[in-house]
Amino acid sequence: MFDFANQAYTLLIITVVFGDLFTRVIVGDGPDYRLGNLLWSIALAVSYFMVVAVGPVCGALTDYSRSRKRFLFASYLLTITATALLYFVEPGWITYAVILIIVSNFAYAIGENFIASFLPDLGPKKDLGWISGLGWSLGYIGGLVATAFTLLVLGEVSAENYDRIRWVGPFAAGFFLLAAIPTFVWLKERGRRRVRPAGQGYLSLGFSRLGHTLRNLAAFRDLSILLISIFFAMAGIYIIISFSFIYGSQVIGWEEHVRAIMFVTVQITAAIGALGFGFIQSRLGAKRTYAITLCLWIAAILAIWQTPALTALARHLFDVEWEAQYVFLFAGSLAGLSLGSSQSAGRALVGVLTPRGKAAEFFGFWGLAGKAAAIFGILGLGIIQTWAGLADAILFCIALFALALISLIPVNEARGNTMAEEWRDPHRD
Repeated sequence: MFDFANQAYTLLIITVVFGDLFTRVIVGDGPDYRLGNLLWSIALAVSYFMVVAVGPVCGALTDYSRSRKRFLFASYLLTITATALLYFVEPGWITYAVILIIVSNFAYAIGENFIASFLPDLGPKKDLGWISGLGWSLGYIGGLVATAFTLLVLGEVSAENYDRIRWVGPFAAGFFLLAAIPTFVWLKERGRRRVRPAGQGYLSLGFSRLGHTLRNLAAFRDLSILLISIFFAMAGIYIIISFSFIYGSQVIGWEEHVRAIMFVTVQITAAIGALGFGFIQSRLGAKRTYAITLCLWIAAILAIWQTPALTALARHLFDVEWEAQYVFLFAGSLAGLSLGSSQSAGRALVGVLTPRGKAAEFFGFWGLAGKAAAIFGILGLGIIQTWAGLADAILFCIALFALALISLIPVNEARGNTMAEEWRDPHRD
């Protein structure tokens, strides 16, 4: 249900509506919007840097104090508050908009770490693939409901429609507020709270446990290597999440109804990908499933980049007068399948390689890898597009997914799972 709820934020604010609104209306430096794109990438990168800075320490602290749920609740409230305040942003209020995006996206992103850390408690490791896939698929259904309502009721992203479309912030906040309530009512905090050592604060305790994990991270060799692969994969994924609908507006030049169709297409295919690959993972294993999703991503990015060429090819082979914006829907379908499946498979594989008792801490490293990747990927694309333009800058993603695939090769899933099962916390009371 938390996956269901928080997709209202990531889709309405980061992917579909507010990102486009920020670049084209709030900053509005058309016709190429390169300054708006760069400022958007900087705002997101700063928020992810904040998660990188505090995520692992918070994970270590919450593992020890058994307070994951309280930390999750705090991030939830901060996300809702900052998102609702986006209503008050006016065109030209760039600094105010950037601050609210930094705060809201930081709270949302660190909340992802906390909710993911509950995954190992939800079932046996052999079932984590489909459990994670179920969560992701429910998330995309939640995003479909929230964004479909927004597109139908609030209308198009434009300066002329600003007085209506500005309600996207309060609506996303309200949806998140209500839909996440079941999580806080029924989700159980497993384990027991440990007694804090005399004379040691929780912050210093968090750093101490983080240091211990870093010193022993070499023992979790396969998890360490996996995090490198996840870094490159998430760099590409965060680019797509943050710029795909901006790409559609600026490069493809799609019409409003095609934008709505693309959104529905991506949500449905992402839900199918997350749930379908979750079941595939239980048969093929987490590593193989994750590798397949990376190959899907490379095909999807090639289709996005070559949309004009695919349009011309369709006209030549089938004698049809298709427009590029409709061919772009095919690329969107591939991206949707890749989006849901790769994130679900990667998260589940981390769960397989994570020992019990260190879930929040290790998922803090998962979050660190993902958010450090977001900084690298989003800033990289922002800089490249100021030089080459957004149309060709998307090629950067292909290199990132290829590196993720190469980095995955040394990971031994069976060895890593055995290490996680045999590990015992030396600090257990």
